Amino acid sequence: MVRRGLLGGTFDPPHLGHLILAEAARRILDLDEVIFIPAGHPWVKAAMKVTPARHRLAMTRLAAAEVSYAAVSDIEIKRPGPSYTWQTLAELRRLYPKDELYFILGWDNLIALPSWHHPDRIIQSACLAAAPRIGSPRPDLDALDKAVPGLAARTVVMTEPEIDISATSIRERVRRDQAISALVAAPVAAYIAAQGLYRD
Repeated sequence: MVRRGLLGGTFDPPHLGHLILAEAARRILDLDEVIFIPAGHPWVKAAMKVTPARHRLAMTRLAAAEVSYAAVSDIEIKRPGPSYTWQTLAELRRLYPKDELYFILGWDNLIALPSWHHPDRIIQSACLAAAPRIGSPRPDLDALDKAVPGLAARTVVMTEPEIDISATSIRERVRRDQAISALVAAPVAAYIAAQGLYRD
């Protein structure tokens, strides 16, 4: 049975923190593959300016090419309208009916999961693997299980890695003409420069 990790995000841009998280999840969960899933129109960031999907997809493919076990899915980008996790995971469950699927998210997002659209369908489609997020408390699985019955049994709470890299700070560094080579894969940095992203 193939074990796949599913790592969704805006990836604006994808950075080394995402690759570190993918590697930690691969090692802790004994994953065969980690699929990066750039968001199409993320509903939680509807009011924010997000870089066009074609650029985010291209950068995610460049970042994922740096590791042998990574793949990229454009499943959310191809879907019209807002992106909802439950829809994406249901589609991936249909695509991989016999595989073990682990949806990788931060502690903060796990804590917020009861407020997401159809959290019950999310845990039906995949197990959850929650990684630390700086500034977020450790999730209380008992409380979460009361809000979303069955969640605790389907969740792995990881204790690493703690990553202090944010896409927001990278965009700001580009705007200020500061180096980002220690924060993103070299092909991603080259793409950002060539396309003139994050300059405005």
